[in-house]
Amino acid sequence: MCRFAAYVGPEIPLERIVTLPDHSLLEQSQNATEAKMSVNGDGFGLAWYGDQMAPGLYRDVLPAWSDGNLPDLCRMMRSGLFLAHVRASTTGATSRQNCHPFRWGRWAFMHNGQIGGYPARRRALEARLSDDLFNARQGTTDSELLFLLMIQNGLEDDVMGAISATLAQISAVKTDTPHRITCALSDGATLFAFRFSSDGRSPTLYIGKDMDSGGCVLASEPLETNGARWTSVPDRTVVALSRHAMDFNDIIL
Repeated sequence: MCRFAAYVGPEIPLERIVTLPDHSLLEQSQNATEAKMSVNGDGFGLAWYGDQMAPGLYRDVLPAWSDGNLPDLCRMMRSGLFLAHVRASTTGATSRQNCHPFRWGRWAFMHNGQIGGYPARRRALEARLSDDLFNARQGTTDSELLFLLMIQNGLEDDVMGAISATLAQISAVKTDTPHRITCALSDGATLFAFRFSSDGRSPTLYIGKDMDSGGCVLASEPLETNGARWTSVPDRTVVALSRHAMDFNDIIL
C-alpha cells in the first residue's frame, strides 16, 4: 500500500507537508505505521497548481528518501493546492509512468489500495474507455485505470456521479480479493478524497489543519507522531475541500 498527502489553503512551501513534520510523507516513505508495509520505496511524485490550468508534475522511480533534489524542491516550491505520493507497488512495474500522481487536463489524481482481482478484470475495465482515453493510458496500474474510468464517467461535470459510477462498475463483478480504495484528486480549485472498500478495510485517510496557514491537509497518516488533531475520514465517504468550505458526502452505489 502507498502513502499520500495533499493540501489546500493559503500558499505554503511544499516542505511544510512533504518533508518537515516529524511524521512527514518523506518519513512515511520509510516508516509508515498504518499500512501493511512500512516502506514505500517504489517511486514518488508531486502535482502542484500555480497560475496555469494544468498542474505541474514531478515523478521519479527513486525512493523518495534517496532523491537529493526533493528537499530543495519542496523548500523552494510554493502552492495553495498540491498532492504528493510515495509508492509501494501492488500492480505494475517500477516505472515513471506508473508513479502517482496522474494528470489529465486540469485534473491530478493519486490512489492507495487495489482493485480486487485486477489482473483478471483489467481487459474488461479497459474496454469501457473511449479510444482517446485508452490511448492516453501510459502505465499498467489499476490506479491509472481507475482515474481514466472516472474521467470516462463524467468526472469533469459531476464528481460525485463519476465516483459512484466508477465504483459501481468495479463492484459489479465479484472477486475473492477485496476492493480497497482510497483516493485524492483535484481540478485545481477543490481537493476531493474518498475511501471505499468491499470489506470495510479501505486504506486509512485523515484530515487535519496546517497550524500556521490554517489550510486543510489530507494524509494517509497524521503528519505528527502525536496525531490528536487529526480526524479519520469514514469508509464510503467523499470529502470535498476548498479554501473556503469543507463538505462530506456518503458514496451511493
